[in-house]
Amino acid sequence: MTNITMLFVCLIAGLLLRRTQRLPENAHVTISAFLIHVALPALILSQVHGLRPSRDMLWPVLMPWMLFAMSVGLFVAIARVWRFPPLTTGALIMTAGLGNTSFVGLPMIETFYGVKQLPTGILIDQLGTYLVLSTAGIIVACFFSSTAASPRRLLIRISTFPPLIALVIAFSLNAVEYPVWLDGLLHRLGDTLAPLALVSVGLQLRLDKLAGRYVPLAMGLGFKLVLAPLLLTLFFVGVLSHEDTTTRVTLFEAAMGPQIGAAVVAMQYGLNAPLITLMVGVGITLSFLTLPMWYLALRAV
Repeated sequence: MTNITMLFVCLIAGLLLRRTQRLPENAHVTISAFLIHVALPALILSQVHGLRPSRDMLWPVLMPWMLFAMSVGLFVAIARVWRFPPLTTGALIMTAGLGNTSFVGLPMIETFYGVKQLPTGILIDQLGTYLVLSTAGIIVACFFSSTAASPRRLLIRISTFPPLIALVIAFSLNAVEYPVWLDGLLHRLGDTLAPLALVSVGLQLRLDKLAGRYVPLAMGLGFKLVLAPLLLTLFFVGVLSHEDTTTRVTLFEAAMGPQIGAAVVAMQYGLNAPLITLMVGVGITLSFLTLPMWYLALRAV
């Protein structure tokens, strides 16, 4: 519960800092730059190092890719009907298509399924969610951003994206043991991601900005918290006939609220910031109500 409490405390801290004007108006820009270039790469270098993927984990690792693909297909179609601007469409794809499989996901897995199921959550998070963010996520963010990027420029952005570089380095050093000082340093830096990201969200979260955004917000959270995990459950259980604990944990991760890292990247690329902060702030809060319901529903399959 400590991690979950920290999320709320940091979100509220960001709100209070904005209300009291203790930080500059654009403080979130600096915080986001630190998260992308320092905290997120450190977390990946720390968590991915030493992971040993197996064939049994293929479907759990593929789940975030399936979730993101569904998000792209759905919101591109919806945007055509509702005539959403590109910045709104991109924001919905990024925040509804990537789940908070680490900062909320791992504590929730430990709470509901026990510590023995954490390796499944870590693999889903690192080989699924963060790899999607570092590749397909960057492509989507660039495509829907206000700054057009040529294929060459897009390739450069993906290949120089700090979290992706960290992912490659972490896998290349799998057989090498980190020195104690480096391991401790990476842990400390990685631990700053969740609190600083939530402070950044709090700095930008304005509930008065709900006006005119009810429809995309409801669509985004309806997909992320209800429709997407339901469709994935039908596929995993109904089509693949997977009914083991690993599958339940995988589907439980699919039901998590929007990912903080995806929100940071989306805002870095100039997508609809007010909608992004609402998706994360409201989505994470609502997920604490919907996740216990999903746990009970998954017990029945």
